[in-house]
Amino acid sequence: MEEISLLQDPEVQPLSPFSYVLPSLRDGESYHVFISYSSTDYQWTHSLIEQLESCGLQVCYHERDFTPGRSVLENMSDCIQESQKVLLVLSPEFVRSRWCLLEANMSLFRDCLERKPIVPVLLEPGVSIPLHLCHLTYLEANDPDFKNKLLKVLCTPNQQLQSSTVVPFQPPSIYNGKALQPLTAVNAEGLYKWDSGQFSDMEVPDQLRLIIEDHEKYREAVRIINGIRENRVYTVWTRALMAVIVTIVLLLTIFIPSLLMGSKIADLIMHKKLDLSAAIIPCLYCVSLGAIIQLRLWKKDEVNYIVREMQKAVGKANLLLSQEKVLMGCCSNSQIYLVYVSLDGCKQEFIQTFSDQDVGEEMFQRALMFFSSGYTCCLAKRHFPFPQPSSSGHLEGRVCFCQYVSQQLRKDKWE
Repeated sequence: MEEISLLQDPEVQPLSPFSYVLPSLRDGESYHVFISYSSTDYQWTHSLIEQLESCGLQVCYHERDFTPGRSVLENMSDCIQESQKVLLVLSPEFVRSRWCLLEANMSLFRDCLERKPIVPVLLEPGVSIPLHLCHLTYLEANDPDFKNKLLKVLCTPNQQLQSSTVVPFQPPSIYNGKALQPLTAVNAEGLYKWDSGQFSDMEVPDQLRLIIEDHEKYREAVRIINGIRENRVYTVWTRALMAVIVTIVLLLTIFIPSLLMGSKIADLIMHKKLDLSAAIIPCLYCVSLGAIIQLRLWKKDEVNYIVREMQKAVGKANLLLSQEKVLMGCCSNSQIYLVYVSLDGCKQEFIQTFSDQDVGEEMFQRALMFFSSGYTCCLAKRHFPFPQPSSSGHLEGRVCFCQYVSQQLRKDKWE
């Protein structure tokens, strides 16, 4: 990639804005451009940032310009609103781990982004362009004229960009409720259906790193789910003991009649009128059959049991993550769904319904415990097991959490 190496070479002449007039910053604007990029592209992006700033352009990026102590969402909203344009450094890693996050966040800020041009920069050939950027003309980093094209875009007033290399940003049809990339168990390969998946709590995934302000909440949420595997040791021993008890009961059921007849059977055996092996073999056959049936039922129940236990653990984890506008959902033992969704409106609905803040918050927490996992799965799969409610909820175009809870309660599913 010749152009990338040139941008990183300190001997290369810096970008020169002499052919262009820097656009003036209007009231409420502090930056010419807000740049979003993946941490894996840090070196290339910061080389570009240095050159842009050497030309007099005011550049905003999160490592330097986000205000400590404020949430990432508040910081991003304000920085985008205070910038004239938004530049996306598109690389495979950005598209894989960051685009869903950025797309979801953009939907929340569509009011301030409505007339903000998006400038996509394709870092290398072959990168899959996100669907909602396909209507834009992107710049290629390996284009020999990349520097001049980029300066032309950044120095062109927004109202004039319709005839330039990009068109004004049009709000995408993505909104609050966006599904993020699922989490896959680290032990997914070779995982038995009746065993629980283990998920890494060492590092917060890229797609959540900018959403979740307190990373320890994510780690604690994952530890709650991973705790299922530890608790299963007790469960396995308990069920094994039950299997032994069932086997003993079967043995006693078979041999009790024989014990009651005691002397008579012994007399028959001594006089060789009763073949002992003929009596024992059917008994052993019955015991083996009973043990096999018990084992099969055990495994079948374990599959459902482990998913149910993981769903309960996910409900507890969501008590933490919902504060960060993230929910988890579990439909299998090896994968956790993630959605970015705000439940603030639904929480207020609970409080108003119960006419008491403490009671309303308590019921909301209880609903999170029992229903948030199923709700997340429905959001991620874009399918709900009931028709779309006629009344509008707190999630534009979709079923909100309190509507989902209401539908489940009608089926007596509060358990």
